[in-house]
Amino acid sequence: MSFETSSQSHLIKKIVIVGGGTAGWLAANHLAKNLLNNENNGVEITLVESANIPTIGVGEGTVPMMRQSLQHLGISETEFILECDATFKQGIKFVDWTKNPIAGNPSYYHHVFDYPQTSDIDLTAYWLKNIKQSGNSYVDTLSIQGKICDAGLAPKLITTPEFQGAASYGYHLDANKFSALLAKNAVNKLGVKHIKADVTDITQHESGEIKSLLTQMHGEISADFFVDCTGFKSFLLGGKLNVPFKDKSDTLFVDHAVAIQVPYEEENAPIASHTISTALKTGWVWDIGLKERRGIGHVYSSAYVSHEQAEQELRDYIGPIAEGANSRLISMNIGYREKFWHKNCVALGLAQGFVEPLEATGLLVFDATAKMLAEQFPSSKIDMPLIAKQFNQRVAISWDNVIDFVKAHYCLSKRDDSDFWLDNRAESSIPDSLKERLARWKHQPPNTYDFASKFDIFNLENYQYILYGMDFGTDMDNFSNRMSQDDKAQKVFADIQYQTDLALSKLPKHRDLIDKIYRHGLNKL
Repeated sequence: MSFETSSQSHLIKKIVIVGGGTAGWLAANHLAKNLLNNENNGVEITLVESANIPTIGVGEGTVPMMRQSLQHLGISETEFILECDATFKQGIKFVDWTKNPIAGNPSYYHHVFDYPQTSDIDLTAYWLKNIKQSGNSYVDTLSIQGKICDAGLAPKLITTPEFQGAASYGYHLDANKFSALLAKNAVNKLGVKHIKADVTDITQHESGEIKSLLTQMHGEISADFFVDCTGFKSFLLGGKLNVPFKDKSDTLFVDHAVAIQVPYEEENAPIASHTISTALKTGWVWDIGLKERRGIGHVYSSAYVSHEQAEQELRDYIGPIAEGANSRLISMNIGYREKFWHKNCVALGLAQGFVEPLEATGLLVFDATAKMLAEQFPSSKIDMPLIAKQFNQRVAISWDNVIDFVKAHYCLSKRDDSDFWLDNRAESSIPDSLKERLARWKHQPPNTYDFASKFDIFNLENYQYILYGMDFGTDMDNFSNRMSQDDKAQKVFADIQYQTDLALSKLPKHRDLIDKIYRHGLNKL
């Protein structure tokens, strides 16, 4: 046998994705976009999904990275908004996270998508030194976007081209409709094959690699490579290849969500251009505004509250309009697989891991890892072990960093009105990596060197909004002697306020913009 023939025998020519939903169809789109180059050299991609498994769709929010993905995949922003009931998301408003709630006077802060404005001096340090004590919030001093959100404004004008804006943004969306749009794009534009079938078992090579799927209705389906998008059960990677699950419930306590969809009380009610996250005694509530409805859910720990009480607390939050509305109970496995790529199988989506819906981590990690897989996908099985090793290392780093960031929201809280909040501050529940960062930041503001890894899903700017939104105390006494450009900092802050006032005078109400997009569409790039 010649070397060429031997090499050809190791080529990866067929990929089968098991499971649809957002994760499966994101994977199909990214892989097809990168690998289906032409009829001669492309890779055949097939997605197999059951007709009987509903999409979980926990949370309906994305971060700005989704704009890049939609552009890359050839989906217009207008089409996406109209087909997915999408609205704009400019960040998250955290209500009652910092301290015990006061009836009629909730406290809040914003984690917005526009990074704090930069200069050749550390503006965060100057805010800490000169402004924090005045009561002017971090977000309103260093960004225009908190005020935009408070005013209920959109991040762009109707004349602004697709995927561009006066401020950064992601989306709120209907998860089921988004999956349908991704499926249509993958099949019709990118040539992905779609099979509806229940997978009952697999066959394996002597090496342990997966050889084929055994299905009802479609018999045996063979491939060179398999992508597991079967949700929490992780049918291939966890169930058949026996890759263990790394449980993180000792760090992040929430394990269930109860969700309800309700219409707006008035047809033209304002649409919030941010996710509202309201802390309760045993968890928190997400409140997401689409065009015709709100998606609302209570994320909680069943160790601290019964399912019945959690649902009642959600209905109390929503008010009378929730009366008679159906609820849906969702169990969540908090953690990730010990390996994400084993032999000739990669897990994506919930099959890979999940860290509760706070900060829209689900769709973010699903999209990022699908893109990573597509961009470094090996042409041959010979190259697979080294690429798999690197993929596993990178994705593990990403998950650990996500866990640290989400945990920071809980352990920085000063709430002491329940065991849930007190236990979340227990030293034993905080990862050492997060403890070390918080200890450093007690004596100097965070800087870029604290985020050396390219695979930090959440970085310096994200932490700054959370730390200083939650009144984290950085002692500037020993640091301020290095700061001598107060006048320059004040000029930058004044310019940000000018930009804020200008944006408030120019940008439309969020609902008004959505209505105009439905009538006219957005300008193409």
